[in-house]
Amino acid sequence: MNNKQQAGMLAFAKDLPNICSLLGLLCAVLAIYFAIEGNFPASIIGILWAVLFDWYDGIIARKLKNRTKVQGVFGSQLDSIIDIVSFGILPAILLLSYGNYNVWFIPGAFVIVASSAIRLSYFNVYGLIDSKTYKGLSLDNNVLILAFAFLFESFFTQTAFSILIYIILMILSAFNLSSVPTPKFGGKWIYVLITYVMVLTSIFGWILYNRV
Repeated sequence: MNNKQQAGMLAFAKDLPNICSLLGLLCAVLAIYFAIEGNFPASIIGILWAVLFDWYDGIIARKLKNRTKVQGVFGSQLDSIIDIVSFGILPAILLLSYGNYNVWFIPGAFVIVASSAIRLSYFNVYGLIDSKTYKGLSLDNNVLILAFAFLFESFFTQTAFSILIYIILMILSAFNLSSVPTPKFGGKWIYVLITYVMVLTSIFGWILYNRV
């Protein structure tokens, strides 16, 4: 395709599914900021909303009938790059921050980012096993499970909980790269996700309110 036929980069930013993807990226950036600041409830809220926007960009894309093939390809690439930030870099930074940037947490952070990059690259080449099945665990499940684990943070010392989330994230990374078939949630599962995000947002919002 020559330059005269190529649309400008920002022209794709007006595409509704891509706007949704970028809102998810904004949530991830905010979550990274709060993780670095040590405000973990706020970071978890950002993580949850990043997942919700990640689900909705695909839903919106499938409902739009007038999208071109180029828009679809661009959207898929954008979504994949945002996923590495939301579900790779973000949990790695959260782990490092919660571990007070101890050197022993660096290998874990690398494993999270590396396994995310490998999984997304593999998915971009091979896609789904079939229309309803992934090979290995989808990355968005990692942060949904991590958010649930943070509900029990107050039952542990910081050191014990940092080790716990370290172990959880390493196990999840192994499942991300495994050949275990896992279901691709869609359809009415979006309502389950919305409920989950709203309930946990309320809980972590309440925790934040009581810390003020």
